[in-house]
Amino acid sequence: MSDNNAAGDLAGQPATADDLAFMREALNLAQRAAARGEVPVGAIIVRNGQVVGQGFNQPVGSHDPSAHAEICALRDAGQSLQNYRLPGCTLYVTIEPCTMCLGAIIHARIARLVFGAVEPRYGAVSSGQRLLENGVYNHELQVSSGVLAEQASTLMKQFFRQRRAISKDQGPSTEAGAELQ
Repeated sequence: MSDNNAAGDLAGQPATADDLAFMREALNLAQRAAARGEVPVGAIIVRNGQVVGQGFNQPVGSHDPSAHAEICALRDAGQSLQNYRLPGCTLYVTIEPCTMCLGAIIHARIARLVFGAVEPRYGAVSSGQRLLENGVYNHELQVSSGVLAEQASTLMKQFFRQRRAISKDQGPSTEAGAELQ
């Protein structure tokens, strides 16, 4: 997708210029994750046009299975705003959140979730489980998807292509944490 046609909202609304700018920041964070050998996912939390939290995937390097980009950004925003609830905030993430991250987003009371590419296997919003459709949550989350999806998807594909090439050259690894996430 080009920047001009970069978004598809689950409600049919196009991305704003701010959506594109903040998603580009999240993509930069995803590249930082990739440079560290982590799955390239980046997240930014914004309130009133200001970044209040950010994060990128780092479960391997931090030895923390919960250190997904969204969780890191939520922790950062919570510290920044001195609150575990983040009402009025928008979370931008390059890839559709998993079940764990979607639960944390709901508990934090994020107002709006904007994500790039879908995650067909583990996505919990619009593919995979579609958890928001069951109507049991006590918090309503506005969702926009497809913002710079092509760029996010390309980054993931390149990362895993490189990982497969390295694995093929080195053979099977028995090192802890060597398996793909």
